[in-house]
Amino acid sequence: MKVRFFLVFFFIFLNAGLNAQTGFEKQLQHFLSHPDYKNASVGIMVSEVETGNTVFELNAGKLLIPASVMKVVTSATALEILGADYRFQTRLGYSGKIENGTLKGDLIIIGGGDPALGSEYFKDHYFAPHFLETWAKQIRTAGIKRIQGNLVLDGSLYDSEKIPRTWIWEDMGNYYGAGPSALTVYDNQFRISFRSPAIAGLPTEIISVYPKIEGLNFKNEVLSSDDPRDMAYVFGSPFDNNRVIRGTIPKNRSAFTIKASNPFPENLLADDFLKYLANEGVFLKGQIVFEKVLANSFNLLFINESPALAEIVKVLNYESVNLFAEHLVKQVAAETTGIGNPETGLKIISEFWENRGLDIRQLFMEDGSGLSHFNAVSPVFLTSVLRYMAKTSKISASFLGSLPTAGQGTLRQFSSQNFPGKTLLAKSGSMTRVRCYSGYISSKSGKNLAFCIMVNHFSDSHQKLISELENLLVEIYNDF
Repeated sequence: MKVRFFLVFFFIFLNAGLNAQTGFEKQLQHFLSHPDYKNASVGIMVSEVETGNTVFELNAGKLLIPASVMKVVTSATALEILGADYRFQTRLGYSGKIENGTLKGDLIIIGGGDPALGSEYFKDHYFAPHFLETWAKQIRTAGIKRIQGNLVLDGSLYDSEKIPRTWIWEDMGNYYGAGPSALTVYDNQFRISFRSPAIAGLPTEIISVYPKIEGLNFKNEVLSSDDPRDMAYVFGSPFDNNRVIRGTIPKNRSAFTIKASNPFPENLLADDFLKYLANEGVFLKGQIVFEKVLANSFNLLFINESPALAEIVKVLNYESVNLFAEHLVKQVAAETTGIGNPETGLKIISEFWENRGLDIRQLFMEDGSGLSHFNAVSPVFLTSVLRYMAKTSKISASFLGSLPTAGQGTLRQFSSQNFPGKTLLAKSGSMTRVRCYSGYISSKSGKNLAFCIMVNHFSDSHQKLISELENLLVEIYNDF
C-alpha cells in the first residue's frame, strides 16, 4: 500500500469514512485528535528499505527536535568512518631512563579518547583484573620501583571543550550530562548518597560521595518528599569545583543514591593509579602534571585497548549513553585532523551524508547525543540514514545489531509479544516534551521498513505517549 498523507488534507481524510481506513490510519486519527497531542508537532516517515518507496508520510520533511534518535546519525557515521573493529588506545610509558629500579624521568599516560575506560558497561573487559592493577604490574615488570619525576597525563588528543556549548544548566551536572575527555574514566560519573527524614519537606543529609573527587565541593539543598522518584538535580559548570544539589528525594530513606557527572576525570584517574602503584610497591616522588608529551620523549610500555567500536556502539544505542556519543564526534575529528574538536567532528558527519546524496539542509546537528535542544532533523533524513545502513553499508550487521528490540534497552517498555523476534529494531529519544522513535520494522507482509516517528511539544505524560506510539508501531507492523 502506498499512501501520500499531507496534513493539509487531514480533515478531508477524516470525513472519508471509517470503513475505508486501515488499522494504522484509525490509530493515527485517534492519536492526532487527542487533546494532549493535537497542538503538538508530529512527523512520520515510513519507507521500504529495498526500494525506497514511501509507504506513509506526515510532515516528513519538517525539522523537529530528535532527542536521542540523533544517536542514529552519530553511531552510523562513526561505524562507517572508524570501522566496526576500531579500538581506542590508552598508552602507558615513560620519559628518561630506568636505572637500578629508579625511573629518572616521568611516568606518562597518553589518553586516546577511550569512552569505555573503566566503564560499568564493560566490567569483563576492564575489571577482570582491574585495568589499573594491570597498568601498575606493567610498571613493576619494567623494573620501576621509584619514580623521581612526575606522573604526566596527556589529554591533548581532545580540545578543552568539556561539554557541547548548547547543553542546558539542568543537564550538565547530572550523570547523563557527562562530557568527553581524552582521559575519560568510570563513565565520568560519581555517586552521591543521602539520608532523608521521615517527614516530607525537610532537609536531607549527604552521607557519602563515591568515588571521592578531590576538590569538589557540595551545597545540599535537597528536601525529602512524598514523591517516590529521584527528583534531585546537580548543578555546576564543567570547569567549576562547586556543585549545588536541588530538588527532592523520597522521604524516610537511610541511603538514597543519585548519579552526577565528574568534571575532572583526569584527576580521578591519576589519583586511583597512584594507589594501585603503591599496592605494587611503586612510589612517586614528583607531582601529578597535565600536559602534552612530545613523541620523541616517550618510551612505550603498554597499550590498553578498548572493546571494539561495534560493542561500544551497541551499548550507546541500547542504553542511550550520551557520553559515548560525544566521544565519537570528537574521535572522528581526531582521526581525521589530529585533534578532537566537536565542531570539526559534526562537520565531518554532515559532509559524510551529503556525499552520499542526503539533503543536509534537513540536519542541524549541535551535538552527537541529542541532548542539545538546538538539534533539528527531519524524519526523511533519519529514514534515509537507516536505509543506507541497512542496504548499502558494509558494516550493516554491526549497526543493526546495535539497535534494541522490544523489551530490551530503551525499548524495555514495549511488549515483546507485539513485535516477535526482531521484527522491531529502533532507537528511542526523549527529553522534556519530546518523544521520538526511529528504526526498522519487518512487517507481517514481509516488507522491511525504515521508519521515524517524532513528536514535539506535547502536553501529556511520557508514559502515556509511549503507549500511544507503541500502538502506532503495532499497526505499522500489522498493516504494511
